[in-house]
Amino acid sequence: MFELAPWKPFPELSSLRREMDRLWEEFMGRSEALPALEATWAPALDVSETKDALVVKAEIPGMDPKDIKIHLAGDTLTIRGEKKQETEEKGENFHRVERRYGAFARTLRLPVEVKQDKVDAQYKKGVLKIVLPKKEAGKVKEIEVKEA
Repeated sequence: MFELAPWKPFPELSSLRREMDRLWEEFMGRSEALPALEATWAPALDVSETKDALVVKAEIPGMDPKDIKIHLAGDTLTIRGEKKQETEEKGENFHRVERRYGAFARTLRLPVEVKQDKVDAQYKKGVLKIVLPKKEAGKVKEIEVKEA
């Protein structure tokens, strides 16, 4: 009689994975501690373009708008800030701290020229939205082709 066994097409991959996990845990400690290894953080950004403007959205929850600074120099936009840690309560023992605190800076090069004097920034529900109107040279003009 034949005995059925589960088919594992790449047994060496699962073995390699277990070995890599073991080495990582030996080197860095338990994997639960890994999120705490990053000393700095940076907000996630979305950059989109409309016909008239560039729109940058940054996810920065829990911040006071007065702690956010935006600088525009030529074609470079920089967003800086500091997310302050909440004061600790007496007698409160933390089991896990994963929220990020501290200073951050995100810099990005803009793909088109913008009207620096018309930039608008708003902060609502943890999202910073920066609207950068394009200069005329940056706008694409569609030219109609006429039949001759």
